[in-house]
Amino acid sequence: MAAKKKLTVYVNEEMLEETRREAMRQDRSVSWIIQAAWRLSRDEISRCPGVDDIWGEGEDEVASTGT
Repeated sequence: MAAKKKLTVYVNEEMLEETRREAMRQDRSVSWIIQAAWRLSRDEISRCPGVDDIWGEGEDEVASTGT
């Protein structure tokens, strides 16, 4: 089993409340719900274009600095 690490994630109040309700419904922790959501969605998320796919390699540095 991988070591547990603390992580702070910022979400809007609506998303947090919805996640809390789902955790209560399933009698699970919010952490468990978020981890399960990631496991279920990671394949779909991996198909989303990355910054390099949109800007091309190296171009994102220019865009982020405004030069």
